[in-house]
Amino acid sequence: METQTLIRLLDLIGIGVFALSGALMAVRLRQTLVTAAFFALVTGVGGGSVRDLLIGAPVFWVQDGAIAAVCIAIALTVWVTPERWWQGQLLEWADAVGLAAYAVFGTAKALAWGVPPVPALLMGVITGCVGGTIRDILAGVPSIIVRPEVYVTAAALASGLFLLLIWLGAGTPVAAVVGALAGFALRGAAIHWSLALPSYRGHRGEG
Repeated sequence: METQTLIRLLDLIGIGVFALSGALMAVRLRQTLVTAAFFALVTGVGGGSVRDLLIGAPVFWVQDGAIAAVCIAIALTVWVTPERWWQGQLLEWADAVGLAAYAVFGTAKALAWGVPPVPALLMGVITGCVGGTIRDILAGVPSIIVRPEVYVTAAALASGLFLLLIWLGAGTPVAAVVGALAGFALRGAAIHWSLALPSYRGHRGEG
């Protein structure tokens, strides 16, 4: 698979599954189709929009009208299909796929726009995490990034491993696939085993 094709595929996977997670959140809250479409759109494009603004790139979905159409189509599909199709932890797993794929894509795009490696890693984390954060805020639920559950760490692993493999000369396709799979595996483990980082407890003085 050519490098550009693979990177584009990661982009579309990230957008699609994040849009799915947004639509699922809306229907679980018994919202209207319009609200579900809005949730799907802002979740699907939120992280990438912030990334593009920060790196000085044209906001991607404004330049490609098909992206908004796909997000709305995903919302419509979720809204008209039986609820039993979307039960269980599908929202969490869809979010995990989007997190890993989008983190790698965000890092790759930042590098392509001349961003140095460390800021590029952070652009990957922003790309992977901001959409889900916006979704949770709109839904009025505690955002995943303010809970100790492993989430941002998984995005950082995907981005960081991608950068490391690029530096080692592995090639973009290999680095992208390995980075995305590693990020997904860590996030998946966190979902399955409820893995969490230790919370700050502070230090109580004596006397």
